[in-house]
Amino acid sequence: MPHCPHCGQEILETASFCPACGQAAPKLPGVTEPTTRRTTASLPLGEYLKTGWELFKRYPGGFIGFSLVYFLIQIALGIIPLLGWVANGAISPVLLIGYFIVSAKMLQGCSPQFSDFFLGFRFFVPLLLMALVRGLLTGIGLLFLIIPGVYLMVSYLFAASLVVDRRLDFWPALELSRGTVNPIWFGMFGFFLLLVLVNLLGVIALFVGLLVSLPVSCCAVTAAYADLFGLQSDYSEGFPDNLAPESEISAQ
Repeated sequence: MPHCPHCGQEILETASFCPACGQAAPKLPGVTEPTTRRTTASLPLGEYLKTGWELFKRYPGGFIGFSLVYFLIQIALGIIPLLGWVANGAISPVLLIGYFIVSAKMLQGCSPQFSDFFLGFRFFVPLLLMALVRGLLTGIGLLFLIIPGVYLMVSYLFAASLVVDRRLDFWPALELSRGTVNPIWFGMFGFFLLLVLVNLLGVIALFVGLLVSLPVSCCAVTAAYADLFGLQSDYSEGFPDNLAPESEISAQ
């Protein structure tokens, strides 16, 4: 893992700034491909979370404001029987991917705009299908035998990000996420539990803490994604418009 030339702190290969001193990293490797193959023992889980916190601190008003909008939409749709619940399930994954788009843009050293949080609607259909299939498979696993459900829940952690960053269809995204996580599953399970703990603390803080814990957790997932997969798209224009077709992207 490289070190910051300003303070000596270890930083992720994909980081554009040092989480300790805030100075710019000398370069941004890993924008196209990850620089290393991780093992369970080498996963820098604490660094993922630290990077998530630093990203949040660089745009707190935007993250808190969007989190408030997200929860208000959930509450509004939740009080509408059936139709509201269906609508909530349809748009939740599209809204949540907004955290990824904004934090990925920030990892590449760009300043986000609040409208970036809603760019996931351009991927509405594949994100919806991904969420439906992921929920179905995970639900079946939890219903009949808990262990397969937990395995899939962790394995599909990066599927939505792959839909947006690599413009994969829902099934290739699910499979690439699972195939990449599988060799390091126990490490990623620890990361998953760490994120659950962070959001549990948010709930304990009278639920208001979720306005911070949710975006921090999502930014930490983005940091992990960038480390494991590399950011395939260029978010400098606010949206990945320069991505090569799926057939030209090498599989992990």
